[in-house]
Amino acid sequence: MDQLVRLLLVDDHPMVRDGLRARLAESTGFSVIAEAGDAAGALAAARLQRPDLVVVDVALRGDSGIALTRELRAEHPGLRVLVLSMYDNPGYVSEAQRAGASAYVLKDSPAEAIIDALRRVAAGGEVWPAGPVQGEGPHLTPREREVLGLLAEGLSSKQIGERLGMGVRTVETHRTHLRRKLQQDSPAALLRYAIEGGWR
Repeated sequence: MDQLVRLLLVDDHPMVRDGLRARLAESTGFSVIAEAGDAAGALAAARLQRPDLVVVDVALRGDSGIALTRELRAEHPGLRVLVLSMYDNPGYVSEAQRAGASAYVLKDSPAEAIIDALRRVAAGGEVWPAGPVQGEGPHLTPREREVLGLLAEGLSSKQIGERLGMGVRTVETHRTHLRRKLQQDSPAALLRYAIEGGWR
């Protein structure tokens, strides 16, 4: 890379940003021009600084990194986004792809692997975990997507049923199907997936 790749780091843990910045300082070709701890700060920094590449944590405090990715890409279509996550979950990978990210990298990856992923994304490539099928991911029916969105809003099965005009038992059946399709092993895990996956 002849020119420095201008990076925006987005993570709600300052120590994570510090660690990333330190690693990047040891590598040629990158310049961290801005940092943010939440979605609002990231959007403001992207508008002001015009980075080439954004590193986004999938689970920001109170926000979804995937939803942020979708907003960043909508405002800046040419912007490259690398999603950094502690969750090795095919569902999150699929949502990151749909949101317009160019890469999904696990936080516990070796530093060299993260730097390599950044180089590949900056050069126009993509980096995805081995295993998950790229593209559409799990097929959800329109009704399942509605249920997932209302779960992310914090509604109970009874409230979802009232909103969609269906019985509680039917809602619970949809939730069971969602857990199976999205490989979530508990109701709490499904709720976390809905929130962090940007379904609100």
